[in-house]
Amino acid sequence: MLQNLYDQDFYAWVEQTTEILKSQHWDKLDLEHLIEEVVDLGKSQQRALQSALRLVLSHLLKWKYQPERRSHSWQVTITHERLNLDELMQESPSLRRFLNDAEWINTTYQRARREAIVETNVEDDNFPIVCPFTVDEILDLDFLS
Repeated sequence: MLQNLYDQDFYAWVEQTTEILKSQHWDKLDLEHLIEEVVDLGKSQQRALQSALRLVLSHLLKWKYQPERRSHSWQVTITHERLNLDELMQESPSLRRFLNDAEWINTTYQRARREAIVETNVEDDNFPIVCPFTVDEILDLDFLS
């Protein structure tokens, strides 16, 4: 019954699942979908972290390698996304481990690099293959280049 509701009306499924959890009727839970949703919550947090990081990195690249086009808007975006990173890590400190993962940072940097190349029309060999910024620089509200 609850499993069918998941496919028919997700919000109603959430409401009923919440009531079942509150009443502690564990045997009535749709565990398969509940587990799936909890896993998706974690992935969502990781995607939010990666999205904010990618925006900071792409704007730092543009700032550094296209100084003649620097704008207040770029600076606002960098600050805004750094604050988003900080908020995400305040809410979920375990997310910080991704910033200590060189492969994860590299994957995010490559996406940011591609974004900066497309946005600036600057030749791709002008942007470093390896991230030129440390994690401390990326998170530092005052660092620009």
